[in-house]
Amino acid sequence: MQSPERWWHRATGYQVYPRSFQDSNGDGIGDLPGLTSRLDHLSDLGIGFVWLSPVYASPMADMGYDIADYRAIAPEFGTMEDMDHLIAEARARGIGIVMDLVVNHSSDAHPWFRKARAFRDAPEHDYYIWRDAAPDGGPPDGRRAAFGGPAWTFVPEVGRYYLHLFSPAQPDLNWQNPRLRAEVYDMMTWWLDRGIAGFRMDVISLIGKDVDGGIDEEGPDLHTFLQEMHREALAGRDIVTIGESWSVSLDTALLYCGRDRGELDMVFQFSHIKEGWDEKLGKFRPKPLDIVALKHTLFAWQEALADDGWNSLFLTNHDLPRQVSRYGDDGVYRVRSAKALAMVIHLMKGTPFIYQGEEIGMTNARFDRIDQYRDLETLNHYAEQIEAGVPPQDFIAGANATSRDNSRTPMQWDAGPHAGFTTGAPWIEVNPNFPEINVARDRADPEGVLAFYRDLVALRRDHDVVALGRFEAILPDHPQVVAFLRRHEGTCLAVFVNLGASPAEVEIPQGIQGDGTPLLHTVEARGSLGATERLVPYEGFALLLDKG
Repeated sequence: MQSPERWWHRATGYQVYPRSFQDSNGDGIGDLPGLTSRLDHLSDLGIGFVWLSPVYASPMADMGYDIADYRAIAPEFGTMEDMDHLIAEARARGIGIVMDLVVNHSSDAHPWFRKARAFRDAPEHDYYIWRDAAPDGGPPDGRRAAFGGPAWTFVPEVGRYYLHLFSPAQPDLNWQNPRLRAEVYDMMTWWLDRGIAGFRMDVISLIGKDVDGGIDEEGPDLHTFLQEMHREALAGRDIVTIGESWSVSLDTALLYCGRDRGELDMVFQFSHIKEGWDEKLGKFRPKPLDIVALKHTLFAWQEALADDGWNSLFLTNHDLPRQVSRYGDDGVYRVRSAKALAMVIHLMKGTPFIYQGEEIGMTNARFDRIDQYRDLETLNHYAEQIEAGVPPQDFIAGANATSRDNSRTPMQWDAGPHAGFTTGAPWIEVNPNFPEINVARDRADPEGVLAFYRDLVALRRDHDVVALGRFEAILPDHPQVVAFLRRHEGTCLAVFVNLGASPAEVEIPQGIQGDGTPLLHTVEARGSLGATERLVPYEGFALLLDKG
């Protein structure tokens, strides 16, 4: 039995990376007034809520994911008045603002940490995770940080090491401290009272870590903390909560979002993303696209959350490459493959998320030099790999495929200077293909990517079978075609998408052959399904059949 319908079951989310969305004052950095000025673009798309990457006060060591004050806005993004104005203007258009909640760690510039590192007996010292040196005077253990280097840094003032699973500028918070947890819940309540529509929770599976037990993700107290968070800050509010976890699995997903758990509404899981990474070298050595493996993973998650919980649907975000470059063809078939990928994701069961620029088929940047990159992760791993003897051009090739900066280049609004993003010098280079790929040009094309996304968003909003229908995989082992059915109260939606760059033939299951109503297509409308169908490269179609 599925949970009762909620507003976000029919909504489509849209992630804004504010630094790169729209600059309003010519300093080359996107800001809140800039975002507010572009709300009509999101309203035209039919967006239900915006996930806003961090805009809090921060030294920006990790582009805002290192927060120095959870109740203040970074000056480069604007003011709290600008934030309130954004919330109000978005609400007037039927759009909620979902804030990024980053509470596994803070900035080392946060007043909590400044006191913690100065005085061992300060209450705030226990807001963080400290350990004494190993017998040899080195770090307590050999764990490594996600952004490179040791995960422990020594502070002479207190004679101890603190833990940072990302960078030294991002000390991990000690969730075992009840006073720290109360501070977090109070801050969350403060934001919810300002009228936001919920939270996306950054690496939330790390808050339950068992440091001495060697468990960083999904530790023994994780779900106790999430249930407490729900009781203290979230319960009784008509909001949406999405937890990010790089470790959540098919076996643990319902612990986060089962309807009776009292924790979260859904999780961002990355099984389908990691499936394409090299087992030893990780994201900077992506494997060639394996369509069968990709759809097996996507289908497995559909099945796991078929009757409980809820799926989040995405291929791209601020940490991932552009999906048309990673999974499609960003050359001759860019438009067609952008539509095909969108059809696969948006017509499955769950809440789809559009990452800024995805709706016009923006591509990876493909920089030539390391000095063009701004991402802390990329720069740190470059230094480590060059020291290990990796040729610079080899690392750049990998970064061009998977670096986080691929999705962080400025939004391409028009063919004017800097793609209409800023009147100044942008903080990171604009993708040079902006004269051909931009919102203004795509909007003028009734067959463009933007129009296709608008139709997808409307289908979820208006059709019960898309928003609520149960999922049924078909042709799971076809090497190119992703095919599935959605069924709801006597209505059947049949979806077929060729994700290959060559034609593909499929045998149509007998039970769904026949006439139907074409809802969406990337190449041409199809009104019937015969015994076999031939799909040209990146052709996709969805037919509404009167078969339950």
